[in-house]
Amino acid sequence: MVTPKPTFTSKTVKVHLYFPGKTFCSSNPRDSEYYIFKDLLLRMYIRAMEKITEKILLEKSSPKTNKLEQIKILNLSRMGLKGEDLPVPLLSKLCSLEQLDLSGNMLQEIPKGLCLPSLKILNCSNNEMEDVVSLEAQRNVEELRLEDNLYLTVNDEHKVIFLLPKLRMFNGKDISSTAHHIRHGSTEILRKRVIGVWERSFSLPDPITAQSLAAVEKRFVHAACTQIKYGPNSLSEYTKWRVEMIAKEYLKSLTCSDGGKITYTTPTKENETPAERRPRDLGGNSVTSPQKRTRNNSEVAAEASPRKSSRLASAAPVEASPRKSTRVTSTPLKTDPIMSSPRKHARMTNVGTPEGSPRNSSRLENISQKGASKTESPRKAAKPVISTPTSRPAKGESPRKTAKDQTTAQQSKPKTAKTENNTPRKTASAKLKVPQEPVSLQPLHVLQCHSRQDSPDDFSTQLWACAFEPPQECSGGGISGGSRTVATCGGETLCVIECESGHVLKKYKVPGEEFFSLAWSTVLMSRTGGSARPCNILAAGGKRGLVKLIHPRVNLAFGEFRASRRAISIMRFSPRNASFLFTGTYENKIFLWDIGGLDRDYNFKISKLLVLETCSTPLHLSLLPTSPDTHLLSGCDDGLYIFDIQLSKNTQKRNEEMEIVFPVYKKKDKKNTYRTIDGLSFLSDDIVASKSHMQGSIYLWSWRATRASWNGRKKEVPAVVLAELQWSSTDVPYLSLGTCPGYGYVVCGDEQGRLWMYHITDTMMENFKSGKTISATEVLEWPSPVRAGMGALEGPSINGIAMDPDLHYLVALTDKNMAVVWKRESR
Repeated sequence: MVTPKPTFTSKTVKVHLYFPGKTFCSSNPRDSEYYIFKDLLLRMYIRAMEKITEKILLEKSSPKTNKLEQIKILNLSRMGLKGEDLPVPLLSKLCSLEQLDLSGNMLQEIPKGLCLPSLKILNCSNNEMEDVVSLEAQRNVEELRLEDNLYLTVNDEHKVIFLLPKLRMFNGKDISSTAHHIRHGSTEILRKRVIGVWERSFSLPDPITAQSLAAVEKRFVHAACTQIKYGPNSLSEYTKWRVEMIAKEYLKSLTCSDGGKITYTTPTKENETPAERRPRDLGGNSVTSPQKRTRNNSEVAAEASPRKSSRLASAAPVEASPRKSTRVTSTPLKTDPIMSSPRKHARMTNVGTPEGSPRNSSRLENISQKGASKTESPRKAAKPVISTPTSRPAKGESPRKTAKDQTTAQQSKPKTAKTENNTPRKTASAKLKVPQEPVSLQPLHVLQCHSRQDSPDDFSTQLWACAFEPPQECSGGGISGGSRTVATCGGETLCVIECESGHVLKKYKVPGEEFFSLAWSTVLMSRTGGSARPCNILAAGGKRGLVKLIHPRVNLAFGEFRASRRAISIMRFSPRNASFLFTGTYENKIFLWDIGGLDRDYNFKISKLLVLETCSTPLHLSLLPTSPDTHLLSGCDDGLYIFDIQLSKNTQKRNEEMEIVFPVYKKKDKKNTYRTIDGLSFLSDDIVASKSHMQGSIYLWSWRATRASWNGRKKEVPAVVLAELQWSSTDVPYLSLGTCPGYGYVVCGDEQGRLWMYHITDTMMENFKSGKTISATEVLEWPSPVRAGMGALEGPSINGIAMDPDLHYLVALTDKNMAVVWKRESR
């Protein structure tokens, strides 16, 4: 009997994928997998059968008693509980309860209406908490634990300290001095500033009506939240939350009589100013959070933290994707974001209105005209519920298919770059010092961790970009971390994944967003005493045109800025100037930003350095490996363009210096121009790999030789092609390629979930002959993950690929909400 072997990832992924043919024997009690499987079944049984009843409460209580009213300690940890599993009427009887452990469950909030008046110690660690405002009713809590809740940020920590007036121990630390400042010092400062905004610009309506007062309140709150800045940027969300609360309380104090009811009359003294009226105490906690909305509310503030915001409601179509989803509409917001972290930019408009894709609609057109049957059928077959990482297939089953023997077509002997003027195909003199033996990869995990509302039925979310975390130099001269950690983006989420285990280490959500691109960089953060330390940060952007800045190691989304009125298509940090960030946008522009360094409170300053004008949407950006501060290569929807990015020149706005043209352009017809560059990456300091939509192959060409052939007058420069690699003849666009220079690999996925791998060595480069295409070294077949009773999933399109520098891992992203992690086998 074949039994599936369970594999585990993060708690954010709830269903598992298995490879066919993988057997599991539970007859050996010494096998650790037996206990894993047994534990899984036990948890499933508890989840299905056990409810919180009076009997269970008495069994898990201390001291033992037969009355709920006498329970003082209650342990409900690791029971797989959700909010709906906690019966408020029954738990409300625990009037003497002093200590409650809810750790290791799946709680997103404490149920509304639950008040435990004697509760002093509460443990909610290792849950899925999103709403700390739900803790407000437990006002007598003195000790609280909230560790390992992925969606909570430092802003939530400040909120909970303010909401619980008796809290003195938080996550095991004494917060007495911090709490006093949060509850009193900062509140008084913000109150004075709120009153200042009112006195400068506002007055009570005459006459006072419910409608007029509501209008004044809306304008007053907006003005206060926009104008008042206080504290570090990392706490801007908390500051806005408190300012809104204080503003509403202040306005209420101006219009309420002693009985607390609003009197809709004009003031008795026409010359009386708001400052002359005695405001009420604004330190109360009676106003609910303006940032937190109920989980069913489709209007969610964009400025809420990515990891804790309410989950996206069903306003947007389920099938929405970067190339088939809602289009970003123009907003009246300022486009010059010279600021620290402007979270004041409010919501994106028309989120649920289906329009043309922010990423060129050519994909839809091509699919409908030519490949509809090929691309639609896998989606229909993908409706079975799936998720999570997979284990490897049995050793007898290899998902790979070795390609045909490489053709003997090889290129002619190289000429020097200076003699290459009009010849479109020559060989490069650059050497590829890479291992001569090809690597062997096996599938390790298949993860479904970008689902909308964490639904295992979501096969429409397209995953677009992934990148490995850069390693950091240790003080001892070694290298720490990075090579196993990969960031992925798609839909409304970013995930940081540990490749070996398949665990989702961090997950950030921005409801209503659709992430198209991300990039890592190592920037300096100042420390006490004037020293600085490097830290790896992650930048991500999508259809809202906002760049999110995240420090995953400390679980903090510390800032954002607006890069465009329209969607962001691609992002790239400079390897030489770590704070320089290029953003390609759907307004046909590439911006170069300097985010500077970070101070110890995560404050940063944005400055715009360059604006590069493109004729179409930039899809890929590449910087020269040897001189990344001189030229930028941009693969766009209508060609490959080269920009001079040297800051020594005075011109801030620039057009392309030249356009690289390829032999495939000559095949232009009424249906296709072959000018969409949907794959671009450097294989070495000189060799570039690129491909055009519907080309059916991948070009390897020399940057130096091509550049040398430019006479400085003509815009169009023929690429000096070194080799042409045979690839899929698919008509599906935007299937990007990846390279691993250290091992001489070019990898590109296709529309069937396969990976075409090309091992480019010195020997191959020296023996290439012109006019022939080179077969793939190997084609890795789609691993066909299955779930018991559902059958194998057909191969999806591979949208993006990333490899770590040592090629220990390869990550492939699909258009069906699956990320596949491959691992190199040791020989």
